[in-house]
Order: sequence, then C-alpha cells, then structure tokens
Amino acid sequence: MHPFTYLAPKTVKEAVQALNKYGPKARPLAGGTDVLVQTRGGRYDLEAIVDLKGIPEAMALEMNGRGLEIGAATPCCLIYENKAVAKVYPGLIDAASLIGGIQIQSRASLGGNLCNASPSADSIGPMIVHSGKAVIAGPTKRREVAVEDFCTAPGRTVLGKGELLVSLKFPKPAAGFGAAYERFIPRNEMDIAVVGVASSVTLDSTGKKFKSARIALAAVGPTPIFAADASKYLAGKPANEESIAEAASMARSAAKPITDMRGTIEQRKHLVEVLTRRTLTKAMQRAKGK
Repeated sequence: MHPFTYLAPKTVKEAVQALNKYGPKARPLAGGTDVLVQTRGGRYDLEAIVDLKGIPEAMALEMNGRGLEIGAATPCCLIYENKAVAKVYPGLIDAASLIGGIQIQSRASLGGNLCNASPSADSIGPMIVHSGKAVIAGPTKRREVAVEDFCTAPGRTVLGKGELLVSLKFPKPAAGFGAAYERFIPRNEMDIAVVGVASSVTLDSTGKKFKSARIALAAVGPTPIFAADASKYLAGKPANEESIAEAASMARSAAKPITDMRGTIEQRKHLVEVLTRRTLTKAMQRAKGK
C-alpha cells in the first residue's frame, strides 16, 4: 500500500467532485472497516480516500411520519441504540447488531456494507425486506435505486464514475408489519454467513392473513437475492405454518449457491428453507406484537 491523499469534504458536492476527479483511483470511506483492509491487501490502487464522516447528510439518522433515513456513513451502533428505530424497523436492528463485534459496529455502516457488495453481507437482505432505497448523488444529478438492484456482482454496484451513496431511505411500515433476519455461521459470532435470510410480512387487520411479504437471501448467489416469487406467493394466504412452509420451499428454489470450503450447495439450499421458515415465523410474531 503506497501513500495516498486523505480528503475530508464537508458537503456531498465536494465529495462527488473528489470522486469524479480521481475516478477509480479514489474510494469513499464510510467506516473504513472494509476499504482500508482491502487497500492494504492490494485490491485497490488508490490515490485518494474520501472520508464521508464530515458530511451531515451522510451521518444522518432521522425518522419521521414518512419513514427513516440513514446516512451512508452512520455507524451501526447508533442505529440499534435508537429505541424508536428499533421498534419500527426490527430487521435492520437484527443486522446492525450482528456486523462484526462491538468495536466494528462503532465504525461500520449499512451504507458501507451495501457498497462493499458482498453476497454474504448481513445488512443487505434486511434492507431489501424493509423496502429500502439507495440515494445516489453524481456529478450531474441524484437518483434512487431499490436496494435489491444496487449490487450487480461480487464487489460491484450500480455506482458510476463520481457517484456516491449518500443515504438509505426506508418507508414507514404499515400496520401489522414485522421483520426478522437470521444467519447460519460455524462460530458463535463475528463470522461470515454460510446462509442468511431476511423476511418481512404485513398482516391484515384480523392478523389471520398475509397482505404482503418480502424475502431476501444472502450467501447463496453472486449478489443478495430478492426472492420475488416466494414473496408474492404469501399475499392473501392464511398466516399459518402451511403457507410459510410453501414460501420457504419456493425461496429454496430461488437460491443459486455454490460449494466452497464453508458449505455445499445442498447444505445451503436446506439452510435457506430452514431460515426462511424461522424468519417468516418471527416476522409474523413481531407483526402481532409478540
């Protein structure tokens, strides 16, 4: 790793200008828990690091009647320590409290986790099932992209030259909403998911039927997967074990895993089905206030 320029812009415009100037030779720094390690390991040949933590918009954590906005550099610990956010967005809390250890959580951010674009990222699935959108600023305009469309390949995203992830937006959940995330890891903590599944459901006013659902899978494809067919299946179905079991089977079919040193294809498919059942059940219980 050779010397590089450290830049600390105070506005989104300044950060975009820096990223546009240096192009692929620059990387934004949200928490630094990935980019600095990767740079030292030779993944990036950098001339500049653009630190986002001095930009108020990138450090935001705001919830109002419309929903929640989280800055791209807002550390995980501030998210799960916020009781109001924890009550309304439980799936995000499941993920934010799992990323690394406590020291990592004081630096790491959901925005950085998304931009790292790891197929096994813990936070991307929960952001998908909470219907998250990525707010992107570029040299000429801003745009919003659904989180499920943000990652294009391992380590690759929709961000173009000079573009920057500014924040993440999540709509206010409807009444009867619940969400959950679980993963399977060989160790008790601080490990990479062999499989992760996030689920959210919205129940009708009786609590006996699913109005809608969203299911997302991690570590079973080149990018996190939004299991659209399994999600759509639950709409209008009875909120019971039989409906959940069928959706879990469909989620298993959506998984496209590989065999590697951490697990086999069949093991990962089995885990998708198991974790989908678990997270849908937990999301349903949370939706009922349990």
